[in-house]
Amino acid sequence: MAAVNEGSCMQSTAGLSAAATEGLAAMHRTKEAEVRLAFFRELQTQIMVFTSYLPIQGTEYGSGVPLHQGISLLLDLIIIHQQVELLGMILGTETANKYEIKNSLGQRIYFAAEESICFNRTFCSTLRSCILKITDNSGQEVITVNRPLRCNSCWCPCYLQELEIQAPPGSIVGYVAQKWDPFLPKFTIQNANKEDILKIVGPYATCGCFGDVDFEVKTINEKLTIGKISKYWSGFVNDVFTNADNFGIHVPADLDVTVKAAMIGACFLFDFMFFEHSLAGL
Repeated sequence: MAAVNEGSCMQSTAGLSAAATEGLAAMHRTKEAEVRLAFFRELQTQIMVFTSYLPIQGTEYGSGVPLHQGISLLLDLIIIHQQVELLGMILGTETANKYEIKNSLGQRIYFAAEESICFNRTFCSTLRSCILKITDNSGQEVITVNRPLRCNSCWCPCYLQELEIQAPPGSIVGYVAQKWDPFLPKFTIQNANKEDILKIVGPYATCGCFGDVDFEVKTINEKLTIGKISKYWSGFVNDVFTNADNFGIHVPADLDVTVKAAMIGACFLFDFMFFEHSLAGL
């Protein structure tokens, strides 16, 4: 009887040992995954901090113009949030636009403010000429977007919309130019020599009712889509009673930073052309 009890005890102990071993292995795997995740997050943070001190391409290191993490070579999503203008919402008037530019984590990395005169906003409305100055969190201007007064009509093939992108201010790095098309919104991103680099093709309808509006970024021959600029639908109430829009710029992580700057400018242009409205226009 003692031998039987001893055997049973040994089997029970072996069973507990196996269960304990499996439990320890599961805990180890869980802990390893947590450690890997923590390491990845720390590495991502260190990379973002490091890239915030890199210079913009085409400028000398130490020139005082940092390449912020929001437009670094590692970023593949740029979020642009237009701030709600209470005065414009109440009075139904056009006010100077302001935007927050954020990274994929929702952290504000840039702030963009429109500079224009009241006469242009009142009588030229969404066609108005203006300057958009983009500053980092320290208040230093890093990108300037110049928009002249130009036409905006599918029936007019001449003198269409165009933006000039400067990064840093005073150094032209590219343009965004509207191309004539009777059906689709089409634009090109150009370098400083006005040579076409990429094309942007919008949808037939840009009203954005109950859904997002995507402008696809394509190669010159339009055979390959490499990214998109999306206007996010923010709800019926917000779309009707405010002129605050939300955009997302999806780009390849290794896309040249000057092209990313031009795509930010293109996003502002689309807001003016297709989505800018107020109670005065209802």
